[in-house]
Amino acid sequence: MAPPKLDCFALSPNPPELVASSSERDWMDRTSDHFAYRCTPLAIANATGWEVLNPSGFSATWTGGNGKDDIILRPHEAGRSLHQTGFFFGHGILSFHPGYLFRTDPGWVIWARGSPNRIKDGIHPLDGLVESNWLPFPFTMNWKFTRPCTVHFEKDEPFCFITVVPSVAIESIQPTIRPIEDASELHREYKIWASERTRFSAALNLGDPLAVEEKWQRNYLVGKSPSGRSIAGDDHRVKRSLRRPVSECPVKHEPE
Repeated sequence: MAPPKLDCFALSPNPPELVASSSERDWMDRTSDHFAYRCTPLAIANATGWEVLNPSGFSATWTGGNGKDDIILRPHEAGRSLHQTGFFFGHGILSFHPGYLFRTDPGWVIWARGSPNRIKDGIHPLDGLVESNWLPFPFTMNWKFTRPCTVHFEKDEPFCFITVVPSVAIESIQPTIRPIEDASELHREYKIWASERTRFSAALNLGDPLAVEEKWQRNYLVGKSPSGRSIAGDDHRVKRSLRRPVSECPVKHEPE
């Protein structure tokens, strides 16, 4: 399957930096023995897209009102321009300009959101699906305050995360709810996994040396069920590293 294109047209001489997202998160680093990284789906989600980085740090305070002037911005550096931000909608919504007009192939769209599994107290990123296969103008990345408070966006902190998804294929999917017994082989594999999981958890709680040394079961990580009969295909991933954007724009320096 050929990959879809992703053209990122810069709307100014020096747009915010666009980088491939990493699987690493500060809070995951702080978990005991980095145990959060044992959840492969979590780490893969973190790295399945590109991040737009904040060019200059600032604080944003929401007073709790619905007006556009109920959000107050203060740059971390006195006199620093905050041209990447604004508040167009009121109701405690802070908006960012990503600085790009994204263009994808027909049949593909941009999913714009906050970086997966980045946690920010007091404000939450809003998701949007953008028809980037035809749209001739950019979108805003919006964050909604969850309560009146002050939040900080640091320099080089990601404020927007984009990934590319099929536009309408999901509309043809018919979800079907069935008893697991209908799929006899899958049911058998599930029962083996459940039994092994119960056994391992009990051994771990009892301090069994082998279980303690193993720390966690690695079936998903290695792409194989406990019986060894169900095996992941070639698209199984334990790590993801996307290509960094390549710039074809001449570098221009603007006064700050």
